[in-house]
Amino acid sequence: MKPKLLIVELWGLGDLVIGSPLLGAAVEQYDVTLLAKPYAVQLQQRLWPGVRVIPFVAPWTAFKGKYRMWRWPLRTLAGMLWQLRRERFDFGASARWDPRDHLLLALVGVKARLGYARLGSGYFLTQHLQRPAAECHRYEYWWTLGNSLQLRLPSLNAIPVAPPHPSRTILVHTGAGQAVRVWPLERFQKITTRLRAEGFTVVVACDPDQYDDWLRIGESAVVSPTSVDDLFALIEDAGLFIGNDSGPGHLAAACGVPTFSVFGPQLPEWFAPLHPGGESVEGKPCPYKPCSDYCRFAEPVCLTRLSEGEVWARLKQFLDRHARASAPAGH
Repeated sequence: MKPKLLIVELWGLGDLVIGSPLLGAAVEQYDVTLLAKPYAVQLQQRLWPGVRVIPFVAPWTAFKGKYRMWRWPLRTLAGMLWQLRRERFDFGASARWDPRDHLLLALVGVKARLGYARLGSGYFLTQHLQRPAAECHRYEYWWTLGNSLQLRLPSLNAIPVAPPHPSRTILVHTGAGQAVRVWPLERFQKITTRLRAEGFTVVVACDPDQYDDWLRIGESAVVSPTSVDDLFALIEDAGLFIGNDSGPGHLAAACGVPTFSVFGPQLPEWFAPLHPGGESVEGKPCPYKPCSDYCRFAEPVCLTRLSEGEVWARLKQFLDRHARASAPAGH
């Protein structure tokens, strides 16, 4: 009988996709339960079918007003904790240095609790993990956690990906988890115009709050996926992906699609999608970067000062490399 392992990842889509190599490997040795946002159910069906998902939206993951505790669904939270406590987990782990994750693991009575201690949260852990170096990609936190769980995970530069899907269709997704990560839509539109002039078929996708803006600037065929399954369907037809620092980009990489990402407040070396053929362009310098989505200016100047011409110059190189890689032998 396999030991029972609880993994906690309560934040964004990209954060969870980055942890996919660990989740996929863990089911070989553990009976794995994942506590995550509801979209993890759809990810589970495609990326790690052996994992059991318990959907949960933690109130402290809200972008604003997260500590207005009088608005928290306390009855739901207590029920979830009681449900988990009855499971009697042998191991529990979080790849984040988040004291709230560590307290949760302690409250549900996990026997062995692994994590990266912060602000005194080592009190709630039974095994403190050494945090990777500050410049490391977020995947390194999952790799270190996996190593402590006796799992054999690939190194960052050796993560296997699905074989390429030769296609002249490019999926351009202009959304992101927060507005400060969004490169201006009018510049994305100029990029799509150039791509079509180069002979590519371009599918434009966006977040729901961007849909009317795309119609206003003339993109009548824009689509607004409302679920992870919708994203999977769009990605399956794409040969390349272009977007912001966002969850859809990570999902595309996990499906084997090379990605080109426009980064603003965060750093590519920390959060670039896990595809060896992926590339990125970084926004303009700012004394506050990385700023974790809480911009000190009226607009994210790291992105608004990044011109369409600068992005196109980098993107054209990306397109040329992948065109050469997919060309038949002898051409």
